[in-house]
Amino acid sequence: MSWNGLIDSVIPARRIETKGAIGEIGPERNRGIEMARTVSIGNQDFESLRVKNCFYVDKTGFIREWWESEDVVTLIARPRRFGKTLNMNMLEKFFSVEYAGRSDLFEGLDIWKEEKYRRLQGTYPVVMVSFASIKETNYAMARRKICQILTDEFNKHHFLLEEECLTEQEKDTFSRKNIDMDDADATLALNQLSLYLSRYYGKKVIILLDEYDTPMQEAYVNGYWVELVAFTRSLFNATFKSNPYLERAVMTGITRVSRESMFSDLNNLEVVTNTSEKYKDSFGFTEEEVYAALDEFGLSERREEIKRWYNGFVFGSRADMYNPWSIINYLDKRNVGLYWVNTSSNSLVGKLVQEGSRELKMTMERLLQGETFTTKLEEQIVFSELDQGDEAVWSLLLASGYLKAVRHEFNTDLGKAEYELQLTNREVRAMFEGIIGGWFRRCRGVNNAFLQALLSDDLKGMNVYMNKIALQTFSYFDTGTNPSEQEPERFYHGFVLGMMVELADRYVLTSNRESGFGRYDVMLEPRLGKGGADALPLDDIYDNCGRDAIIIEFKVLDPDEEEELADTVQEALNQIEKKQYEALLRARGIPSERIRKYGFAFCGKRVLIGKAG
Repeated sequence: MSWNGLIDSVIPARRIETKGAIGEIGPERNRGIEMARTVSIGNQDFESLRVKNCFYVDKTGFIREWWESEDVVTLIARPRRFGKTLNMNMLEKFFSVEYAGRSDLFEGLDIWKEEKYRRLQGTYPVVMVSFASIKETNYAMARRKICQILTDEFNKHHFLLEEECLTEQEKDTFSRKNIDMDDADATLALNQLSLYLSRYYGKKVIILLDEYDTPMQEAYVNGYWVELVAFTRSLFNATFKSNPYLERAVMTGITRVSRESMFSDLNNLEVVTNTSEKYKDSFGFTEEEVYAALDEFGLSERREEIKRWYNGFVFGSRADMYNPWSIINYLDKRNVGLYWVNTSSNSLVGKLVQEGSRELKMTMERLLQGETFTTKLEEQIVFSELDQGDEAVWSLLLASGYLKAVRHEFNTDLGKAEYELQLTNREVRAMFEGIIGGWFRRCRGVNNAFLQALLSDDLKGMNVYMNKIALQTFSYFDTGTNPSEQEPERFYHGFVLGMMVELADRYVLTSNRESGFGRYDVMLEPRLGKGGADALPLDDIYDNCGRDAIIIEFKVLDPDEEEELADTVQEALNQIEKKQYEALLRARGIPSERIRKYGFAFCGKRVLIGKAG
């Protein structure tokens, strides 16, 4: 692990304790639990949830808000597991002629209060497709899978071939829709199906496309972005732009992909991002909804625990939003856990942070400590620029829900919005700690040997093991670039500090704090019994605890000033003495003979450690 924010990390993982257990719930709560609806994990089918009376939070107000917006094509970007698929399924069940007369699905819900919406239910032909399963490693397979999805939709409406609403030529076109169809047939498929359905039903068609951007993320990761963008641009243009048979459309995804890529022709697109006011409480649970659910399941006393772990998402001006996946899992299992962040691979997020600039890594350090940072960015994601600058990475992390916008305002001079960003909640922080910890597990044995040498003041061992770690890990962590090229001391500082996280149960680890006449790099102060870091240490207590305090200063060899690493080590040790970094420790009662001072000198993957005195 590598940053200050990891000092409180869970490496090795700490057991998460939760007050109370199922068997300890009193009689009144047990009666409440018996009345609570069943939690159906992973069920995204609106009909199934309603028919079986499973736990469901009423989001039918979204139907009204969307319908009354009069927007033709709406793209809604929300993090994964925020109810996008369920809401799309709900829209299908509400509008589709195939569900005409299914008042049982909506009775008792918010949308059923108004007569005009009761009359609207089941009155439109609806085409519902999902790209959620398109996670292929190459373009050919991704395109083939899209063709299969389109073919399945045609097969679903195979009855049209038996009606008189299609000409012979159209029937021939219909029959060509298969997994091996060419680009022309594939990209025109939804446009042509809209024509056939609108002619049959006498009404224009509603098209719902769920998780439109799943193939895009896979294309970026696996290197076929350009080919897929060209194909989907044609598909989306024919479906959503030049489609006279389209009544309304909704697309959902995690990200807002840039207009310049696949939406260049869609000037009728209404984009709803995490900072938009539209539908701000339609996806995800509000705090009121979460508390009502806890009451239903006899868990009212757990409100603060839930809030600490899962609160924090912000949509538009609506704060205190919760991701549904974590909440329903908590209701089911009655323990906190990393539910939302573990629902899918975080490989792209980890890759972007690992390969990001040193500025990005240092900003992540601040975020892990609970701080905020301010940046200017656009919420649209340009996947081709993810490896070219930090702005695109922050945009992706914001769209994906790992960051929240504490504040944002548009800068007219730059044509961009300025965002104050923060890690969303404790669950997200724990995820990043786990990702970063994984980078270091490959050299865990050597890391432990280094720490043992440090604790025993074995200078030779410290040098041997630190150099092994440098060879094994620096290029992996820093993507092959020379760590001494830009802001080098910050890189090494963060890296070594991350290695020392496992000493946090025995030492108070602090970094870049004032002491004497400057700011030291790393300080390790022994923890003293139950008093820990807050106890005022006395000389005899430190003598009895048997651990020395440690001060570490980092320096990178400067060829203009130093000939070899030994000179750099001496510069680091001189700075410790000149700036009197031990002043804070002395003020806390630690005698000079119990304070060790080390200078760490770096040059690329070479390390030399020296000790004062």
